[in-house]
Amino acid sequence: MNKEFSNLPLRNGVGIVLLNSKNKVFVAKRIDNPKNYWQMPQGGIDDGEDNLKAALRELKEETSINNVELIKEIEGYLTYNLPNNLLGIIWKGKFKGQKQKWFVFKFNGNDKEINLKTKKPEFLEWKWTDLENITDTVVDFKLEIYKKIKEEVKKIIN
Repeated sequence: MNKEFSNLPLRNGVGIVLLNSKNKVFVAKRIDNPKNYWQMPQGGIDDGEDNLKAALRELKEETSINNVELIKEIEGYLTYNLPNNLLGIIWKGKFKGQKQKWFVFKFNGNDKEINLKTKKPEFLEWKWTDLENITDTVVDFKLEIYKKIKEEVKKIIN
């Protein structure tokens, strides 16, 4: 990491693992990345906002999904640093990466509830995928987080 960015803080964020009735995981393809990368919903925490409320808000903002129940809050925080080519660009250059609190939710709605055409769309398309596959198509700088999440979610669904 460039020295000029190494002193930047990590952005506080949340991540959402959404499981359907068959324990498939919701993933979506980002609008701002033309490559074939898929990710789970995630986003920043507003000042003074509770982690769980932030997760529910981000999920609704990105997917229109409301109909969920909390299964588990994953212990601790997962962090990643941005690659050099994105430092100083993403998040107006204020952060070097993210420190995320992850939550696992059960989706109790039906797929018609899912709508990516939100006020500020972040995703082009979405799908349900096997837990095993979440590390196959994630952007490389989030890979370690997704590996840890996969292990945690395996404990829940097995």
